[in-house]
Amino acid sequence: MKTFTSVKQLGDLGEALTQAAAVKADPFADQAPGRNKTLLLVFFNNSLRTRLSTQKAALNLGMDVIVLDVNQGAWRLETGRGVVMDGDKSEHLLEAIPVMGSYCDLIGVRSFARFESREDDYNEVILNQFIQYSGRPVFSMEAATRHPLQTFADLITIEEHKTKARPKVVMTWAPHPKALPQAVPNSFVEGMAMGDYDFVIANPEGYDLAPEFVGNARVTHDQDEALRGADFVYAKNWASYTDYGKVLSKDLGWTVTKEKMALTDNAFFMHCLPVRRNMIVTDEVIEGPRSLVIPEAANRVVSAQTVLKRMLESL
Repeated sequence: MKTFTSVKQLGDLGEALTQAAAVKADPFADQAPGRNKTLLLVFFNNSLRTRLSTQKAALNLGMDVIVLDVNQGAWRLETGRGVVMDGDKSEHLLEAIPVMGSYCDLIGVRSFARFESREDDYNEVILNQFIQYSGRPVFSMEAATRHPLQTFADLITIEEHKTKARPKVVMTWAPHPKALPQAVPNSFVEGMAMGDYDFVIANPEGYDLAPEFVGNARVTHDQDEALRGADFVYAKNWASYTDYGKVLSKDLGWTVTKEKMALTDNAFFMHCLPVRRNMIVTDEVIEGPRSLVIPEAANRVVSAQTVLKRMLESL
C-alpha cells in the first residue's frame, strides 16, 4: 500500500477487519518492519485523537515519529502556483514537501477543506501535492473530502458490537454552530458500501452530500423515519455541499436526544469526536450505556496501526 486516502483502498473488508483484530489482540507482535523507520505527521489543522492514535500506532510498530504543526513554529506556507510571494508566507509547499520527504520514510497529512473553492477542496490539492512531490508513501489523517482512518475505526467498532448479520446503520446530520467539512460523512458512506449494512442517510433539505459519495445509499430528509429500527446511530454535522461551505440550519430538532434514540432498536450511539454536547447529542445519550464514542476513539489506534503496517510492508 503506497497511499491511503480512501477506506476503499483497504480492499476486502473482511480481510482488513481480520488484520485489525490481530493488531488489537497483540499490538506489539510485529515491530520488525517499523524498526529504524521514521514517520512524519504533518498537521495543517488541529487534532487530538488523530495525533495521539497515529503516534501510538507508530510506536507500537517500533517507528520513530516526527510531528510538524505547520501553523506553529514552521514558516508560513504558500500553496498556490503563480503567486507573487510578497506577503506573509515565506516558503512554498512545493519546496517544503520534498524537504520533508528527505527526513522520513512515511508521511501522514491532515489538511481540512478550506471552503474557499469546492473545486480545490474536492481535488485534494494539498494532499495530492504530498503524494506527487514527497517521494514517500503518503496517508491521509483527514483531508478535504475523506477521513479514512476514522471510517476504518468506525467499521471495526460496528463489527465488534453488532448483534445481527445485517444491522441497520443510520448516519444523521445534527446541528453545529460552525461550517464543518463533509470529510467524515463522505468517508463513512464509502465504508458502509464495503460491507453488508442496511444503511440510511438522514439530513435536512440542502444538506445532501456529493452524488459521487452518496452513490446508491438511501437518503431521507425525515430523521424520525430513518431512526426507526436502527441498530447504530452515527451523528455528524456537515456544511452544505450544494451551497458550498454554508450553514443553512441550526435546527435543534435534529439533535440526537433520548426521545430520538427511543425510536431505534436500542441502538448504539456513535460520533467521531470532538462533539458539541446538546447540539449534536444530549448529555444523557453520549454518557449513556449505549454510547460507543470512547471504544470508537480507542479503535483509532487499531485502524492506524493496521494501515501503517501495510504501508511499511510495501516499502
